[in-house]
Amino acid sequence: MAQNLDALVPIMDGQPVIPVIVIDDAGSAAPLARALAAGGLPAVEITLRTEAALDAIAAIASEVPEAIVGAGTALDAGQYEAAVAAGARFVVSPGFTPDLADAAEGSVPLLPGCVTPSEIMAALAEGYTHLKFFPAGQAGGVAYIKALASPFSAVRFCPTGGVSPDNAGDYLALPNVVCVGGSWVAPKEAVAGGDWDRITALAKEAAEWG
Repeated sequence: MAQNLDALVPIMDGQPVIPVIVIDDAGSAAPLARALAAGGLPAVEITLRTEAALDAIAAIASEVPEAIVGAGTALDAGQYEAAVAAGARFVVSPGFTPDLADAAEGSVPLLPGCVTPSEIMAALAEGYTHLKFFPAGQAGGVAYIKALASPFSAVRFCPTGGVSPDNAGDYLALPNVVCVGGSWVAPKEAVAGGDWDRITALAKEAAEWG
């Protein structure tokens, strides 16, 4: 097995912040993605936590060519496959299992979550070097990820969970962090109210960290 780095690395390298979105209304997905892309954040992760998620992914994939839509919170192979069928171009999971790795073999790239050294070693054994670190704040934050750099020099992380404008720069300054995931660039009230200009402005601020 091996991670599809040819497809994944350009996404992770392409922007310092990947918006992580819980969406309740698929109708707002396309304008939201356009607003984020206009601000310099074309890649967006739609979490599979609501009934609207797959429809939202499909809407972005078909209506917003400038966006790179991904799916988050994929817990098993079935969810991975459903997300890919909807049009996801990358899939993110809070954990790592051989089942998920099998589903992603030779297909849409998977960014699995790992926190402990044993989990990271298991991922490396399957050919995975780019990992999500979740929940970043609760698991030890910047200091923890910094400590992983020496024993796991080949691994690169995308911390998510507890990442905010107050600490995103600290994470991004670490040599083993490629990008971070965060929800602050698309506040729920802004999405619900269709305040796309505000979301574009927040995206521009986040994109400048790159």
